[in-house]
Amino acid sequence: MKNNNQNTILKTEDLSIGYRSKKTETSIASGINLTLNKGELIGLVGGNGIGKSTLLRTLTNVQPALKGSVLLHGKTIESYDNLTLAKVLSIVLTETIASKNLSVFELIALGRQPYTNWVGTLTTADANAINAAISQTNLESLKHKKCYELSDGQLQKVMIARALAQDTDLIILDEPTTHLDMYHKAYILKWLKKLVEQTGKTILFSSHEIDLAIQLCDRLIVMKTDSIVCDAPCNLISQGVFNNLFPDDLIVFDTATGSFKVKK
Repeated sequence: MKNNNQNTILKTEDLSIGYRSKKTETSIASGINLTLNKGELIGLVGGNGIGKSTLLRTLTNVQPALKGSVLLHGKTIESYDNLTLAKVLSIVLTETIASKNLSVFELIALGRQPYTNWVGTLTTADANAINAAISQTNLESLKHKKCYELSDGQLQKVMIARALAQDTDLIILDEPTTHLDMYHKAYILKWLKKLVEQTGKTILFSSHEIDLAIQLCDRLIVMKTDSIVCDAPCNLISQGVFNNLFPDDLIVFDTATGSFKVKK
């Protein structure tokens, strides 16, 4: 299938997500039609348990779709072999890293695995990509430290730097601000916005920080129990998408400020 839009990185067509066993099929969401374009920061938001991680796993081919298609550069994601896929799509999931005994440089260097030979020898091009990722993430002063010496926020930056070193058009992050305080949540998301502007890459991330995502994202994917919508934050606000995102007994959305407030 040919991609007629050169700016389109990923597209879904009538996608259904969920879980399938030998006897049953459990659908979480269906009829999902999304387009991710080059050079955008896109937030995926919604309530707890709504299926954000399931959607990300399906978009990255970690788990199969129940129905429909995920197209990456106009090709179905299932048609990619693992090595080719790793050169166009990088993922940072919520799982802890296997060994925090690695140095920052060594962990970031793992992003070059799709390009190295079978013994993992780094070429000059690999070293340049690693050092560029370290520079873009301002990790020069930490690159010789062990990962167990880092704070949660620093380690999150290292994981994103590894994805940058992988040098893919699309980076997908599952909850990149988990366990961070408010300042560092804002810092990471504003930093992601800057990375998109500097590199032209597309970054899709899931988050519970809806107020911050509204302020910083080019577009938002909003998952609700009955629908999934994607648009610029200002359009979503004017359409009233956030007004009934959560039960209104405790919090309400203030259209004037574009933020949620505790109900008095």
